[in-house]
This record gives sequence, C-alpha cells and structure tokens, in this order.
Amino acid sequence: MKNRIFNTEKTLNAILYIAERLKRSDFHKVFKILYFSDREHLIEYGRPITGDTYIAMNYGPVPSNLYDIFKSVRGDSFFKDTGVFSQYFSVDDGKIIKANKNADLDELSESDIEHLDNAIKIYGDMSMKEISEKSHDYAWKNTPTNNYIDLSDIIFEAGGDSEYADYVKENYFAKTLEYA
Repeated sequence: MKNRIFNTEKTLNAILYIAERLKRSDFHKVFKILYFSDREHLIEYGRPITGDTYIAMNYGPVPSNLYDIFKSVRGDSFFKDTGVFSQYFSVDDGKIIKANKNADLDELSESDIEHLDNAIKIYGDMSMKEISEKSHDYAWKNTPTNNYIDLSDIIFEAGGDSEYADYVKENYFAKTLEYA
C-alpha cells in the first residue's frame, strides 16, 4: 500500500546534497542512502525526509517517485522531463547522477542534513553488493518483490513497535494532509 506524502523539492535537494558528497553517485547508491536516511529519521522524528514510497526491488528498497524522476531525466520513462528535473541534475552513462546546481540547504532541516550525513558516512563507501545486503532488512524481506514496503515494517526495522508505528501514521498523515 502506498503510504507517504512525497516532497519533491526536499527530495531533489537531498539528491543534490548526496551527489555533492559521494565519490560515485549512481542510482543504486543514492536510493540506498535515501532509504537509510529516511528510515532513521522516521524512527527518531516521526517523519521521513523525502516522503517517498519505497518498493522492494531485487537489490533493495527503491524510492518509487524518485526512480520515475531519474528515468524521466534519463529519457526512458512514461513521462518526459520538460526541464523541471534536469535543471537539478543530469544522468550520465545511464545511471550516474550529476548535480547541475548546489543543494538549497533551506529546503532541508538540520535533522534532515544530520541523517543524510550519517548515512553517507556509514554507507557511502560501500560496494553495490555490500549496500544491497545491508538494505535487505526486515522491511524488504517482509515485502513481495515489486510491491510497496509498508511504513510499519520500516519502523519495525528501525526499532519501533506497533504502537509507535500507529502513532507515526496517525500524526504524520494528519499533518501532511493539512498541507496537501
């Protein structure tokens, strides 16, 4: 079940922030850095950074909306980028994200940056195999391939319980729907 409110502007600036700090910012690495950042931010603050919905794919969780954006810039999506996204980044060699401008840090909170930095520090130098294995956690294993990962499973993986998961869902969605 799709269960988040996607924040496009924050996500694009998080991508720029990550791309500026990784030696190699390929789709896979960026997706996993975001997943770990979102997961840890969610358990600590009751909200993810991006609001994207993760799908359990073969090599781990993939942010659904962002993957569509990456494919649109690359030119092989069901929708075409009209320059909205390519002003932020380009895609080289079919999978390398190259920042076209600096991240607007006003779009990211201090806690967003803290969790992005932490994920980059822990996972940024890992190989594709290593980071895939790390992302094959409870949430991923509990979801059939190519299906949406439930927010509760991400919370359980990060150490939360069902009471906290219910609290986050109730409060996070109530707040985000006020602004939708």
